[in-house]
Amino acid sequence: MNPISTETKTFIQEHRQDDVRALALQAGKYPQVDMAEAVVQIAGWQIAEKKIPLWAQTEGILYPQHLSMEQCSSEVTARYKASLVSGESFADLTAGLGVDCSFMARNFSRATYVERQEILCDLARHNFPLLGLSHIQVCQADGVTYLQQMEPVDCLFLDPARRDSHGGKTVAISACEPDVCALESLLVEKGRCVWVKLSPMLDLGTALRELKYLREIHIVAVNNECKELIALLKKPLDNDYLSGNEIRMFCEQAVNNLLTTPFSFTLSEERNAVCTWAEEVEDYLYEPGASLLKAGPYRLLSERYGVRKLQANSHLYTSRQEVDFPGRRFRVLDVTDFGKKNLKQFLQGVEKANLTVRNFPTSVAELRKKLKLKEGGELYLFATTLHAGQKVLIKCVKA
Repeated sequence: MNPISTETKTFIQEHRQDDVRALALQAGKYPQVDMAEAVVQIAGWQIAEKKIPLWAQTEGILYPQHLSMEQCSSEVTARYKASLVSGESFADLTAGLGVDCSFMARNFSRATYVERQEILCDLARHNFPLLGLSHIQVCQADGVTYLQQMEPVDCLFLDPARRDSHGGKTVAISACEPDVCALESLLVEKGRCVWVKLSPMLDLGTALRELKYLREIHIVAVNNECKELIALLKKPLDNDYLSGNEIRMFCEQAVNNLLTTPFSFTLSEERNAVCTWAEEVEDYLYEPGASLLKAGPYRLLSERYGVRKLQANSHLYTSRQEVDFPGRRFRVLDVTDFGKKNLKQFLQGVEKANLTVRNFPTSVAELRKKLKLKEGGELYLFATTLHAGQKVLIKCVKA
């Protein structure tokens, strides 16, 4: 990695907020500046300012090309993973830019960053000391080769590449590289705890079936978008397979870069939960957050929060009094069926609204066209099905 000249460093500092596309066209105006490098660093800092604030606030951090910035974890998801781990020794076998490693390694006395790409290793050697992480050893190597030769550690982490040879995204565990299913026995031999980042699109049933040492699944949503699916693999103690414990699910709902207390449950807790059904839409309406919709603790949500479910497949809840529900909360203004006269009165004066369909036979686009509504505003409309099978439209505002 070639050092950046003083002129280029100054230019980067002075133009951090500028449009990098416009800067790239002005190279002739700044002959003393390595414009190609400046554009990479400015673009990287602009992404980090939103995605990895701690890095953006640390002077001297260097960034890679755009793809590595696009693929790296966000600070809030890295902090969540860091909250799960601690011990003496740690190794990240697929470290990439090193964002996850930089947060998780803080909880260990010894840490090893393993990465195949030379440029990313060079960046890690430069960046980690600036972040106060001089205890991380940077190792340029293939993660699987390193795994086969390494001494056991308290904690292993890996984020398999989820892109095929054509650059397309993959979801299946066996389609990622390295294949965690094939390595699972070796992983749990070399790591007391093994944390694996999987595709957020992966069907949870697939993980339950294919990972024989699975102990926990963590689903992390950021601003109501499912971002990460993290699996804990752990070798059973003695001959007691999984020590008789069920796999536990954790649903994290991070908002504005702030972590919350995860909603946790087991599948048997969900099966045995008592779900209360609503006879009508009451004063408040609740939509579970993205991580909860992914995990599916639908009966437990009713039981734990004292809310009534509208219908088995609607995944909307209601109550007379407002409760601190893990998801979007709304105050109900009105409810109507789809009779022509009732619908006309219901929509009187409404020109735009945020429309959602849940367990409803029409798509959002089709229903918006039928209702002649623009997108946006402070009103929210939910088209759904009630427990008795009645199709309704619910008008509400955020609580």
